Amino acid sequence: MTHFIAATGLTNSHLQTLAPRFIRKRALFEPHWQTIDTPDGDFLDLAWSEDWQSDGAQNKPIFVLFHGLEGCFYSPYANGLMHAFAEEGWLAVMMHFRGCSGKPNRLARAYHSGEVEDARLFLEYLHQLFPQQRKVAAGISLGGNMLANYLANYATTPLLDAATLISAPLDLSACSQQMEVGFSKVYRTYLLRSMKSNALRKHQLLKGELGVTYQSIKRVTRMFEFDDLITAPLHGFNDAQDYYQKCSGIHRLKDITLPTQIIHAKDDPFMTDAVIPKFVLPENIDYRLFDHGGHVGFVSGSAFKPRFWLEDTLPAYYRSLKTA
Repeated sequence: MTHFIAATGLTNSHLQTLAPRFIRKRALFEPHWQTIDTPDGDFLDLAWSEDWQSDGAQNKPIFVLFHGLEGCFYSPYANGLMHAFAEEGWLAVMMHFRGCSGKPNRLARAYHSGEVEDARLFLEYLHQLFPQQRKVAAGISLGGNMLANYLANYATTPLLDAATLISAPLDLSACSQQMEVGFSKVYRTYLLRSMKSNALRKHQLLKGELGVTYQSIKRVTRMFEFDDLITAPLHGFNDAQDYYQKCSGIHRLKDITLPTQIIHAKDDPFMTDAVIPKFVLPENIDYRLFDHGGHVGFVSGSAFKPRFWLEDTLPAYYRSLKTA
């Protein structure tokens, strides 16, 4: 993999983080949508790069994407990476976490950084459809932390051939605190607005499950408060700290046996040094730490001719797996 060099004029971490939204205002293609049911009466929406049932799709290797907090196919990195892999001859597919595809899910439960069973259901479904094809997965931000937990939980049967974690908040407590500092509060406000909006749409379900009121959701102003009020109790944790401790992917890296690449920027405004492992990683983990890149930014080239470095380098990194 090539070394990342930030675009001339875009070395600032916040410019790196925000630039993709200004550069790419529309998705590069419209996906083929599919809905699969979950055993508990809910559903997962999948976005495919092409008709997965067509003859042309049957023998292609598969690129799997897990998005970040409140992300979806229309997030610039999502349709960008899927398009880049599709152009290289892969069949690309993204699983939307519950409630993230534009439709509220049916149950009170949602998704979180350690929720791996939906990913397992999805990957088992993919394996049934395409038992012989090579499969690689990338997890972005929260999706990267989830993927670390998944790979550790299913170390002996990952149903994948390789994986990449990008800008993953591997220490959830440290990242929650960082979101309350300086300019990072802008990102916190943006994400929290979306999280609260989704929760308020389902407040009757949440009230029935947790006893939380419409007003108590509206009053939340910090990530920690949201996780303490909703995320943790809704998904079986004692409180936010218990959730952060049990689901931080940094504790699980040594359990991963799959060839896994981790990409992280030192200047990621969502995170602190706590997400950088201070211990020796197993040989199957290829850890890439860059000085710049922001949070899921990694914009190279120049401000006038920007390039999405991840979209250039990830398909190239996995080229050897395509036909192996």
